[in-house]
Amino acid sequence: MAQTVAQVLAAATDSVTLINKINDGSMDLVLASMTQAKINEMVQRNVDHLTTILSYDSSMEGVPNIVDSSEDKSSYTTAITTGNTYISNNS
Repeated sequence: MAQTVAQVLAAATDSVTLINKINDGSMDLVLASMTQAKINEMVQRNVDHLTTILSYDSSMEGVPNIVDSSEDKSSYTTAITTGNTYISNNS
């Protein structure tokens, strides 16, 4: 059974949460043993994940059409911006 737009976006919320928690410092204890380069790589993977999901359209087989969906995608696009800014500020 194919996933719905809502299901795919709900799963993508984990990436939003991770990016936001890294950015606001609430994961500092968890990340203390990681280098900044590794943290940046993790943020980039999640930014890439969100970017890919938001590009799902009707030309792609097996995925819901996220591009044309009326679902609110603002938290995902904001997390992409936040993640890119975080990487830029911590490179």
